[in-house]
Amino acid sequence: MNAPLTLRDIARQAGVSLATVDRVLHNRPGVRPDTVQRVKDAMARSAFQPHAAASELARARSRRFAFVMPAGINLFMQQIEAHLGELGTWMAARRLSVDIVTTDVFDPGVLAGKLEDLVGRVDGVAVVALDHPSVRAAINDLVEAGAKVVTLVSDVPSSRRHHYVGIDNIAAGRSAGALVGRFVGGRTGRLAIMAGSQGLRDHAERIFGFTQVIAAEHRQLEVLPVLEGHDEDDRSEHLMGQLLARHGDIVGLYNVGAGTAGVAQALTEAGRAGNIVFVGHDVTAVTRKLLLNGVMDAVISQNPGHEARSAVRVLLALARGEPLLSEQETIRIDIVMRDNLP
Repeated sequence: MNAPLTLRDIARQAGVSLATVDRVLHNRPGVRPDTVQRVKDAMARSAFQPHAAASELARARSRRFAFVMPAGINLFMQQIEAHLGELGTWMAARRLSVDIVTTDVFDPGVLAGKLEDLVGRVDGVAVVALDHPSVRAAINDLVEAGAKVVTLVSDVPSSRRHHYVGIDNIAAGRSAGALVGRFVGGRTGRLAIMAGSQGLRDHAERIFGFTQVIAAEHRQLEVLPVLEGHDEDDRSEHLMGQLLARHGDIVGLYNVGAGTAGVAQALTEAGRAGNIVFVGHDVTAVTRKLLLNGVMDAVISQNPGHEARSAVRVLLALARGEPLLSEQETIRIDIVMRDNLP
């Protein structure tokens, strides 16, 4: 007699992940209608009995993942961590546990050391990573030891990481460039860029996309050298204040990472809030207020909940040797202004 079918068999037949089949079984949102139908068709063809789900979960071994996140006050990263906390029940049902490890992601030696400490201790790692040789080596050591590794928000593509969870950052930077250029209009002048660190690949790619659009389509605007505020409000405020004092002809500003409150404070203290086109990233309590009061003009947004869920789903699928559903794990870029704040 043939063994009874399991969730894994249905997932394989339907060409989806085990998590997707579980969502369909329990009528949870987040699955495309055509995918739902494909899963149901696979169940019908195989006369699948849903009790197989419970038996498979009972046999599943426990797994431990680590999320290596930036230390300090970064509201977007805090949102990701909060969404991870909301997944507690879902993860417990799959015998998963997630440890959040905070560190200085701007220091390659510190970040690499933190990753090396995880070798042999976890089944998977999601890391907001600096693109640096020592960090790449640490990621490779984790993979060599059998851990599944995904980069989160900022990628290290030359490493042996298994997957990247985040937006297309060049496209995000190009979007920012298009917005700043069009909002500035026909004015001439200079543009300021504040980044956390150009060693973070997401920041470097956003800067590349931004300057690419300005150089090609808005040649009357001169891009000033990039400032690095390490995503810190105080440092960003100080550097931006100095820049504004030196250049009275700044007409546009692109804040590539965090430290937004500091940048806005520098604009306000210089009496230039609302006069300089200001585009930044991520919908937070700070950027929401700045959009509403007219200090910021637009925000390039990515969904922190989607990124948290995607990173966990991808690590679990990799650990189980299951296929990834690429459409489900694609992180979308949104442009948010005062008039369409969510």
